Amino acid sequence: MSSKSENKVGRAGTRRKTIRSFIAIAVVAIVVLVPLRMFSGEPDVDAQRSFGYLVQICKIGRRVSGSQGMAEQQSVIAQHFAKFGAQVRYQAFDAPHPQTGMPVRMMNVIVSWHPESKDRVLLACHYDTRPFPDRDAKNPRGVFVGANDGASGVALFMELAHHMRDLKPKYGVDFVFFDGEELVYAKNDKYFLGSEHFAQQYRDNPPDHRYIYGVLVDMIADKRLNLFFEKNSMKYAPRLTRSIWNTARDLRIREFTRKTKHEVNDDHIPLNQIARIPTCDLIDFDYRHWHTTRDVPTACSGSSIKKVARVLLRWLENIPPPT
Repeated sequence: MSSKSENKVGRAGTRRKTIRSFIAIAVVAIVVLVPLRMFSGEPDVDAQRSFGYLVQICKIGRRVSGSQGMAEQQSVIAQHFAKFGAQVRYQAFDAPHPQTGMPVRMMNVIVSWHPESKDRVLLACHYDTRPFPDRDAKNPRGVFVGANDGASGVALFMELAHHMRDLKPKYGVDFVFFDGEELVYAKNDKYFLGSEHFAQQYRDNPPDHRYIYGVLVDMIADKRLNLFFEKNSMKYAPRLTRSIWNTARDLRIREFTRKTKHEVNDDHIPLNQIARIPTCDLIDFDYRHWHTTRDVPTACSGSSIKKVARVLLRWLENIPPPT
């Protein structure tokens, strides 16, 4: 009897150790597998995936307004956001080609989250590329793929799509991809065709919703990312602008520098002046490969896209009330 009792005690102890070990392994597995948001309250933005989207867009090649490359990009965008349950709409219009005067079919793409919300926030980028790298000293008529100047905003929004369903923003959110930002062949050619059309339609044919704020992103994938207060943003939307940089400060993202630098004419100008939507511009205007053949994926960083994504996702859940 004594021997059997000792064996039972030994086996029971072994079972308890086995159970404790199993529990420990299970806890480790849960920590590894459960998304970061479960513990930190912050979405687990993926820098590698973000960079992959940028590369995917650049592989299309030139994406000039009205071109086959632009049509292919439009298809990629529509399919991507439809997978995440967003509403995808198109705003088509024609603009004269600056060289021939012939109409070019333009297409702003509007991706809506929580489309039932009447108060909304607009996040925008341009997604066309300049016809040529005209600032390239060696090859101003070479191939321009616009990795940072064009694809970075698209890649950012493609990454944000992974997190929008779990997000609880105060307002509905629209991603707007502007066409014709720079269908520019010569110095006096017209810029901002898509954003100007969008702003005019919003003013002249008011939708059944209103935009509380707008945020434009442009060239946000530079490996040496540095985002300053832009002067027109501080002129038209100072409270909005500061709220985004305050969010970056809270997240300890130092690439958002709390100093004013550069006065940039960009797609936020029509949104502010025509549509009267307070809009700021997140732009790294110190990008050294701007409008050159060297604006390629190797000059960009998924980590930079991730930092901007983290700021925007946090900001969307803590948007200050409009004045």
